[in-house]
Amino acid sequence: MNRLIRISIFAAALVSSSAVFAQDSAHAPADTAQDTIDVQHVMDAYHEAVVTHDGARLAALFVPEGSTWLNVLTDDTYARVKAKKPDAVKVRVGSYQDFAKTVSTSKANFNPTHTNIQINSDGTIASVYFDYVFLVDGKETNRGNESWQLVKGSDGWRIATIIYSSKPPIQ
Repeated sequence: MNRLIRISIFAAALVSSSAVFAQDSAHAPADTAQDTIDVQHVMDAYHEAVVTHDGARLAALFVPEGSTWLNVLTDDTYARVKAKKPDAVKVRVGSYQDFAKTVSTSKANFNPTHTNIQINSDGTIASVYFDYVFLVDGKETNRGNESWQLVKGSDGWRIATIIYSSKPPIQ
C-alpha cells in the first residue's frame, strides 16, 4: 500500500510540474530576434526618408498622437550658447512633424549617421541607444547620443519618443 501511495504522489507531482512548465512556457518572452531586425528596419527607413527628403514617409514612422521629441544641450554646449544668448534653454521640445517638414522642404543634403547601436526589446516595446553625427551638405552640424522608444502596434513598430543630446561643433 505504501508503494501505491508513493507512486500516486510521484505521479501527481510529475503532472503538477508538467502543468507549471507548460504555463511558464506560455509566459516565456517572445523570440525577440525578429523584433530587433524589425526595429533596425525602422531605423533604416528613417535614414532613407531623411536622405531622400521624404517627410511623409518619415512622419509615418511615428506614433501619430503623443510622440515626444526632445533636444537636450550638453552642459558645455549650454554654457557656450547661454554666454551668447542669455535666454537660451537647455531642453528644447520639438516634434516629428516639424522635423518631417524640414526634411521635405530643405534643399540641403542631410545624412544622419548612427553608430554603436544598441537595441533592446521584449517584443512589445523597444529602446534604441546610439551615437549620432548629423551631416548637412557633408559638414557636421550636430553630434551626441540619441535614444528612441518604440512600440509595436497592430501595424508594426512605430517611434514613440526621440530624445537626443546636442553638441554642435564650435563655430
